[in-house]
Amino acid sequence: MSQGTHRLVVHGAAGRMGRRIVACAAEESARWQLVAAIDRFKLGVDAGELAGHGRCGVAISDTWEPAADVVIDFSLPGAVASIAQQCATRGVPLVVATTGLEPADDEAVIAAAATVPVLVSPSMSLAVNIAMDLVSRAGRLLRGVGSRADVEIIECHHHHKEDAPSGTALKFGQIVRNAMGQTREVHGREGRPGARSVDEIGYHAVRLGDNPGEHTILFGLEGESLSVNVRATNRDSYARGALAAAAFLIGKPAGRYSMTDVLGIAEP
Repeated sequence: MSQGTHRLVVHGAAGRMGRRIVACAAEESARWQLVAAIDRFKLGVDAGELAGHGRCGVAISDTWEPAADVVIDFSLPGAVASIAQQCATRGVPLVVATTGLEPADDEAVIAAAATVPVLVSPSMSLAVNIAMDLVSRAGRLLRGVGSRADVEIIECHHHHKEDAPSGTALKFGQIVRNAMGQTREVHGREGRPGARSVDEIGYHAVRLGDNPGEHTILFGLEGESLSVNVRATNRDSYARGALAAAAFLIGKPAGRYSMTDVLGIAEP
């Protein structure tokens, strides 16, 4: 292993995002060495071939043996607890990119962060996390001048996505609430719900085609509006963001981190 190369484990390596992380890491072979690819599916298949990048010599396995510098989890809710426990036991940093975590997952992540650095984010996209900072700034400014602003969040994803709204959309909503103080959430509208209340945030989830992810946050004022839109054109934005997060974690002390730490964005 050359100096500066990080030993990487991908958990959920047979999934759509896991494959992209394997492929993107292979494209940066001077920086990353895949040492384990963990999944319940496609056991025995070469992870590089499965990712469409060519043979890498690491087979998909349900166990993890080699020493590693960092683990990226892009699996499924319910599967995160096990890898978090393994990272804590082995002393290996963990990036959790899986969304919609179950209570047992959350508990395991919290426990692991007492022993190793753990980064959890509803989106690994660098652009999305910059958009979150912009939305927070807009909300604080609008509240500061006392203007009524109705906030609606529209998210669009591929038809395979199982949760709605997306974890990223919910995070945008949390940011808006923290900045502006809304107390209600409305998921879609039908019938005669009555006039819109200023204390609500509206969520709208669209599922179609192969859209890898798009979020629009609308601020509606009297006589004008403001929108923040962020759109992925392919899944590599999430994969490369996860790799950036993984590189950031290596050598950090135990604790809970976020993509704001990776980007150097100060929390409001």
